[in-house]
Amino acid sequence: MLITRYAKMIMSLSLAAFCLLVAFDNITDYGTNYAAVQHVLSMDTTFPGNALMYRAITNPALWHLAYAVIIAVEIILGFLFLAGAVRLFQVRHASGAVFNQAKTLFVAGATLAFLLWYLGFMVVAGEWFAMWQSKDWNFQEPSFRIYVTVLAVLIFVALPDGDLPDATTGTRTDRS
Repeated sequence: MLITRYAKMIMSLSLAAFCLLVAFDNITDYGTNYAAVQHVLSMDTTFPGNALMYRAITNPALWHLAYAVIIAVEIILGFLFLAGAVRLFQVRHASGAVFNQAKTLFVAGATLAFLLWYLGFMVVAGEWFAMWQSKDWNFQEPSFRIYVTVLAVLIFVALPDGDLPDATTGTRTDRS
């Protein structure tokens, strides 16, 4: 169904808008989330005397580098999701096989988003830097919401699309 294809494009555009807005906010209000990166990496708000403090990074240059990488990945994500939506729009009337192959940019974006918000925030920040111990600088819950949303959209977009029915005969046809 064509409506399903449009839904996949709209969801990809929505993820693009989210990622680009997050990146824009992180650039224009740099200090707010930079403080989060600083506290998570320095582990200065974790439980006092915890045995994991040897992992702390206290070099401000490395805090800025980590934050720059996060922002760069968010920008790349935004453009991958945007390019994925554009590519899907370009082939919206094509055969199911062509439409299915056009999902690669979206899938690449979803994979990278999962790596950022699950591997980056849940595994590295949450576990390695013990972010879960901080009552003020724990971003596991918002990260969870983001990567679960990405995964849900990925599952929907990845569902195979068949050929569209011909509008005049109602039979399936290749319209590429």
